[in-house]
Amino acid sequence: MILNKDTAKKTAELLLQVKAIKLSPNDPFTWASGWKSPIYCDNRVTLSYPAVRLYLKEQIAKLVEDKYGKPDVIAGVATGAIAIGVLVAQELGVPFVYVRPEPKKHGRKNQIEGFLESGQNVVVIEDLISTGKSSLNAIKALKEANATVKGMVAIFSYGFAIANDTFNDYGLDFTTLSNYEVLLEQALESNYITQKELQTLESWRLNPSEWKQ
Repeated sequence: MILNKDTAKKTAELLLQVKAIKLSPNDPFTWASGWKSPIYCDNRVTLSYPAVRLYLKEQIAKLVEDKYGKPDVIAGVATGAIAIGVLVAQELGVPFVYVRPEPKKHGRKNQIEGFLESGQNVVVIEDLISTGKSSLNAIKALKEANATVKGMVAIFSYGFAIANDTFNDYGLDFTTLSNYEVLLEQALESNYITQKELQTLESWRLNPSEWKQ
């Protein structure tokens, strides 16, 4: 689910503008998973552009408050969503924690860094949702710490069916500022891609793990 179409289009426009998202249907990227992909997304790039990070911070904070009310704590998923999570927590005037993929092997062996009390209401911030696996891993860690997870907000989602199924099965919803469908609309509208390239980009999302150029 996206916040609203205007925000989704503006977010997509900004992500393309600062090259946080790159589309390359004719020369695909290779993800860490080994998947070939015509898109690469690194939303950490937005942090280098004050106007862009300000927009994302304000829109995510507004979405969190409109949908869930002011939470007790904002939690960022490490590492990509730590910085944007801090900005959102600052905007809302609430504490911040972040969640590692797994507990540290040394020291206090924390998986959740920061101060979190049992029973506190938490909204989780992600920079990107692909399969949803790392996001759900963070949510499970927070629940094991007896937090009440209200939901998740992310900057962008590829809109994979597996992510929707994963969250539905877990009984939790997520909302994003923008998604792949809106991104392609915006990219075509701004002549970033051609109609032929659009067809390639649309076909990839139908079966990304098996996609070949």
